[in-house]
Amino acid sequence: MLEVTNLTKEYAGPGGTLTVLSGINLSLAPGESASIIGPSGSGKSTLLYIIGALEPPTSGTVSLSGCDPFRLDEKALAAFRNKQVGFVFQDHHLLPQCSVLENVLIPTLVTQNGFGDFEARARSLLDKVGLSHRLRHRPAELSGGEKQRVALARALILKPALLLCDEPTGNLDHASTETVASLLFDLHRSEHTIMVVVTHNLELAARFGRRFSLHDYCLLPT
Repeated sequence: MLEVTNLTKEYAGPGGTLTVLSGINLSLAPGESASIIGPSGSGKSTLLYIIGALEPPTSGTVSLSGCDPFRLDEKALAAFRNKQVGFVFQDHHLLPQCSVLENVLIPTLVTQNGFGDFEARARSLLDKVGLSHRLRHRPAELSGGEKQRVALARALILKPALLLCDEPTGNLDHASTETVASLLFDLHRSEHTIMVVVTHNLELAARFGRRFSLHDYCLLPT
């Protein structure tokens, strides 16, 4: 279960306090999905980063599977993010020197057994995203849509409870957008994750079970 309660984010600036988020509440169960839309600069990505424990809130709480990550020490927090949260960003962030298979396996490097126990799962995920024939290719040999499919497989390799996507189709053409969007939903259903996607794509946002808009610091259902 993801529980966000009365979350606020503020930054200190030369002109005083800048409020980005105020009184945000969100609750999602495993298997549920939500999209968040809103104008540029409204705080969508900031909210996603706080939910994913990449950035602390000013006040309020975030709980995933009963754990508040911001109460953990630095080492435990890093382990929490690695195991419990999968991220897909607008830019795929693949390592150019690594193959497709190696890129998917990168999150497993910090686990006790490394690549060994996860290679079969990586191959299975790459098969599901239609890239089983590209295992040894490097990112430079892939299209934009293929790179994003690799990023999706990488985000799911450790079976996270929460999948967070920040403009996952923002850099893709229409055909690739449709492919990646369909894969997002297919894998979300098969993996039974909680999925939250920030997007400017209204067609994509409309496909989610729950839809929200972020305006004037507040998250409102649409």
